[in-house]
Amino acid sequence: MVARPSLLPEFTGLSQAVFSHGNAVECWFAHSLSCHQIKLSMNKGERISQLAAELGGDDVDPGQTDVAKHPFYRAFFRCWNEQRYYEAHDVLEQLWLKTDSSDADFFKGLIQAAGAFVHLQKRFEHPSHQKHSRRLPPAVRLFRLAERNLSRFGPRRHGLDVTALCQLLRAFADRIVASDYKTNPWSPETAPKLKLG
Repeated sequence: MVARPSLLPEFTGLSQAVFSHGNAVECWFAHSLSCHQIKLSMNKGERISQLAAELGGDDVDPGQTDVAKHPFYRAFFRCWNEQRYYEAHDVLEQLWLKTDSSDADFFKGLIQAAGAFVHLQKRFEHPSHQKHSRRLPPAVRLFRLAERNLSRFGPRRHGLDVTALCQLLRAFADRIVASDYKTNPWSPETAPKLKLG
């Protein structure tokens, strides 16, 4: 068997070996790939499992039946508290898509809440950007949807004070509406934290 290194046109500078032994087979040298390029070959579920493992420091058991201990559920709160709302949305979405119980609306509400904060964060980071400057109305819509989906699970669900979260979502939406959609109440310094207990 002979290895002949060559370059892949779609990934300039990456090594590829073609091994000939009758039929040609391609083999990538993983050490020559960046983390980003390796992630390109992973599907979304695999990337989320990897993120949950990195956040939790444990092996990810997506089959965990106790929601409060599920790695994706716990990763949602860690991402939220680190102001990584998009990742929080992504990681919990994997649990929501596989849920066939009343928890589906609970997860959907949490995902919508994270989505609303994505809008506020983008608006804060790029207030004069053509797209991001128009994010307050969709944020209010998501806050209202999240509150509607979560409110029936109060006062507590899976270690979360749902009533307090609903009050927080309502307060953010009301502040935006009271400002006639001109004031973003979110900033990195005042970003809300969520606790499980």
